[in-house]
Order: sequence, then C-alpha cells, then structure tokens
Amino acid sequence: MSTWYGTPDLEEIRQQAGDTLVRHLGIEIIEIGDDYLRGTMPVDHRTRQPVGLLHGGASVALAETLGSIGANLTLDNSRQYAVGLEINANHLRAVRDGEVTGTARPLHRGRSTQVWQIEIDDPAGRPVCVSRITLAVLDRADQPAC
Repeated sequence: MSTWYGTPDLEEIRQQAGDTLVRHLGIEIIEIGDDYLRGTMPVDHRTRQPVGLLHGGASVALAETLGSIGANLTLDNSRQYAVGLEINANHLRAVRDGEVTGTARPLHRGRSTQVWQIEIDDPAGRPVCVSRITLAVLDRADQPAC
C-alpha cells in the first residue's frame, strides 16, 4: 500500500524547486517508491566546507528537503501542508567528492505532526549522515499571508 496521497509526479516535484536552495545546491529527486523518497546532491564547490569535506549543513538541507517533500506528498495539498519543526543529524562519514544519496521514510504520520528519517549514503553506499525531521501538519486556512 502506498504512503502517498494520489500519485506523485517526479517531474512536477522537480519543477517546484524553482529558484530555491534546492536548485542552488543541485538537489535532485530521483525516485519515489511505495514508502520512500530518494534524492541526490553533488559534493562540489556549493556543498563543501573550506577544508574540502561535505558541509554538515548541506547534508541537513538535503535531509530537510527530502523529509518535507515526502510529508507533503502524503497530504491533500488543497487542504493541508507540512512544515519543519525540528531536525537533527548525526554525521557519520566524511565525503570529499562525488554525489550523496538520501532516502527518506516516514516513521510517524499523525493528524498534526509527521516524523521522517533520512539516511544519506556516499557513492559506495556507506552511511554519511542519518537525520530525523519532525514536521507540523497545518490547514491551508491557517496559512499566513505574505
């Protein structure tokens, strides 16, 4: 049984990145399974810290992107949307180049919160970072005016 509300469209998800941090960091959503969402991010001049390693903040940006997209794909977006409340990350291995791949899966999908776990691996499939994000599920009527 699928986790998603409706049928997710990879191309539509990619287009929503627009001119955002997601696009700037080179994050790409590459796969949607029945209960997971997968994306990649390059390890390059945009995502490295000054000593040449993948920046932990870039890993967290990938994790939050995947968790947020995943949570929103489980909701009827005409009525609700999800936003991050808290995120944590454990950085397990350094990466200097190539591409990392993150896989997000829901741990909890409640009426008012969701919790997602994101595992980020290096090109050899070794764990780089494990992250967990908690998201608030809000009604569109509660959306603040900009």
